[in-house]
Amino acid sequence: MNFKVGFIRTNEFGWLFSILASIVMCKIIYEVTRVISVSLFKGYMKLNEAQKLEWNNRGISTFHALFVAVASVYILIISDLFKEGPDNELITHRTSIMSDSALGISLGYFVSDLAMILWNYPALGGMEYVLHHGLSMFSIIQSLVIGQAQFYVLMVLFTETTTPFVNLRWYLDTAGQKSSKLYTCNGIALFLGWLVARILWFVFFFYHMNSHFDQVQKMHPVCFNSILFIPPVLTVMNAYWFWKITRGIIKTLTKAKHSA
Repeated sequence: MNFKVGFIRTNEFGWLFSILASIVMCKIIYEVTRVISVSLFKGYMKLNEAQKLEWNNRGISTFHALFVAVASVYILIISDLFKEGPDNELITHRTSIMSDSALGISLGYFVSDLAMILWNYPALGGMEYVLHHGLSMFSIIQSLVIGQAQFYVLMVLFTETTTPFVNLRWYLDTAGQKSSKLYTCNGIALFLGWLVARILWFVFFFYHMNSHFDQVQKMHPVCFNSILFIPPVLTVMNAYWFWKITRGIIKTLTKAKHSA
């Protein structure tokens, strides 16, 4: 059971350790990506410094996406933490050591990645990435500090499952493989993955939140207002990116058809 003083939790050591460990892990993954790329990809050394920076950085985001996808599925579906029952605690108020740790690790990644984006701005992304990371960090921080809304924060983090496809698309493009079959197949997978994980998944998110609104209303005002504001903003951003992905896949398939 989590003990709280007012609305501030007192067992913060675990997730603080997770944040710090995650930041260190990001540095390790960055270096491992560099070493592996030098050994296995002969074109890596031909990249300019900006491309090498982004290449290694995307190794971190791919690892985080895979981790948070597995963690979210396990915590949300497989574990008993959020299983509903007549005698269970409000779903919006449930936490565990595992959920705290997963969110702490994810927060450490966003802190590291945002620092790199700002330090190398705009080489690793523009203001849309700053906004995305800022909103994600705020959501995770308030859910850890207050100990509420972790169910919905984990649902949003699950959408990171599309990141490996985004990164593979960039890797293939940078490696001059834009006309390959793998690039086309990955584009189709990205389109379908984005449709499911970032469009339809958010439809289910809002449906679930509406059907449990009596519990949502009992959250701390900070959590309540953030859960009403942040997901709609992310939905608009996801819809915009989906529009761009759709245009890209149509262009790629049209080009492939003409060259066949």
